[in-house]
Amino acid sequence: MVKRASIKFVPAKQPITELTTKFGGQPVWLSEPQWPVSKSTGRPMQFIAQIALDQELFKVAAGQMAYLFMIGDEEEYVDNTWDAHGGENAVIIQPGQPSVPTFAIDQGPTLYTRIEKPFQKLFPPKPVEFAVKLTYSEDPDFVEEGERFNWDDRRQESYFKALQGNKLGGTPGFMQADEFPSKANWQLLLQLDSTSVPFYINFGDAGIGYAFVSDDGHVGKFLWQCA
Repeated sequence: MVKRASIKFVPAKQPITELTTKFGGQPVWLSEPQWPVSKSTGRPMQFIAQIALDQELFKVAAGQMAYLFMIGDEEEYVDNTWDAHGGENAVIIQPGQPSVPTFAIDQGPTLYTRIEKPFQKLFPPKPVEFAVKLTYSEDPDFVEEGERFNWDDRRQESYFKALQGNKLGGTPGFMQADEFPSKANWQLLLQLDSTSVPFYINFGDAGIGYAFVSDDGHVGKFLWQCA
């Protein structure tokens, strides 16, 4: 079994300025700002979340902070945001050295929702920020798709049902084929279901995002899959 923490999003009544897990707003940097930029556009990516790596879930990386970014599509469509190596998303681990180009800025694009207004075809974006309430439990151990192929429908359904939800840690519940950033050992950092979050995020058609941290706690990667 693998420890996980299910996420409940709690609207922030004021800007969160502590080194704690949150979504949206502006990042609270553990060290100097390292804001990643898009490979194709050169623009700062959109800040999605910061995650405090705690001892219960992330023993090797405990005490570090992870920052998740992806280029937004509010100005123009950008391809390869799904790709862990495409240069259009980033997981910054602090302390540490980023593997993508960064700007030394502490303010930039963030999560938003859209508020419907009468007689307007395009709804203006409204920046949002959420604290989290975490509920700890356990996921089943990861089973490779080659082995799962031999399971009956009931067993497969039970396995994937147990892996569902927005969570920190745990076992990834891939929508498609098993997909880790590389053949190295990776631990799931965050699973984010775009159909059950209180903000807009583009993971394709009802997609799910998966952030990972390397087994030594030094490198983070992100990818998403969709239906």
